[in-house]
Amino acid sequence: MKYTRFGNTGLQVSRLSLGCMSYGDPALGPHPWSLDEKASRPFLEQALEAGINFFDTANVYSAGSSEEILGRALADLSSSYDRQDLVIATKACGVMRPTRNGRGLSRKAIMTEVDNSLRRLDMDYIDLYQIHRWDYHTPIEETMEALNDVVRSGKVRYIGASSMYAWQFSKALYTSELRGWTKFVSMQPHYNLINREEEREMLPLCVDQGIAVIPWSPMARGVLTRDWGTETTRSETDEFGKTLYDESSDRTIVERVAQVADARDVPRAQIALAWVLKNPAVTAPIIGATKEHHIPDAVAALDIELTADEAALLEDPYVPHPIVGFA
Repeated sequence: MKYTRFGNTGLQVSRLSLGCMSYGDPALGPHPWSLDEKASRPFLEQALEAGINFFDTANVYSAGSSEEILGRALADLSSSYDRQDLVIATKACGVMRPTRNGRGLSRKAIMTEVDNSLRRLDMDYIDLYQIHRWDYHTPIEETMEALNDVVRSGKVRYIGASSMYAWQFSKALYTSELRGWTKFVSMQPHYNLINREEEREMLPLCVDQGIAVIPWSPMARGVLTRDWGTETTRSETDEFGKTLYDESSDRTIVERVAQVADARDVPRAQIALAWVLKNPAVTAPIIGATKEHHIPDAVAALDIELTADEAALLEDPYVPHPIVGFA
């Protein structure tokens, strides 16, 4: 495994983060394709054995059961690692209860949800606490002050953000700077070969400000790893995923990933992930793993260096896309 500095912090993380959205009670929440606790455990063990020290989940994943599964697994496997070497990330913002204050980034919501996440994870602190989306109903000053307070309390070590407009992220950064509050150290954007819109503003902003970048869906939820139009259990039931990748213009890129992979005699996933990893703005892509070969393929991608010609072949068919995933 390779490791890298997490933005401008002194934190060291593996170059891959294991995303835990795939692990949770399939009867809870909108992910019927998720793996239950028994089926999830081998992938968490495999990740630790591979040297991955960075795990990403969220309170809304399978109604909190993803956090519970991750927490119990790490507790059971604690003899094989040092908690101080792990970086556990979770998020808040989405709907957790069908009540007026059961979602969002108000002070009340953040204080409630950080405690709930700590309880589900069964941990004393969270390494990286992220806002899952922008809350249009709460002043950013209220959100950033609450996040500052959970850091000062010792419940959280660092704070980060996920998909939003660059102007929103910039506003959050300068609000914290003006008030002397804890600042975001990371951004979790939607970024892969068939959606590169973050290259326009968000990634340059992150480079300028020394922000760690941890992309979600670096392989476009598997679209880049199989023939165009191939259906899977997840693609058929992932309602959010259906809103992300339906542009016919993307088919050429998918075919070119296959072309490069065939020429190198490696799985397509390695090429798609190697392309994301080659961007110097990227710190650690968040990968999913639901099959035995997923983690080994992702680790192997760390050693693939695409040539300029290969990169051009993959990139040239790209056309501008609508903003999806948060707008």
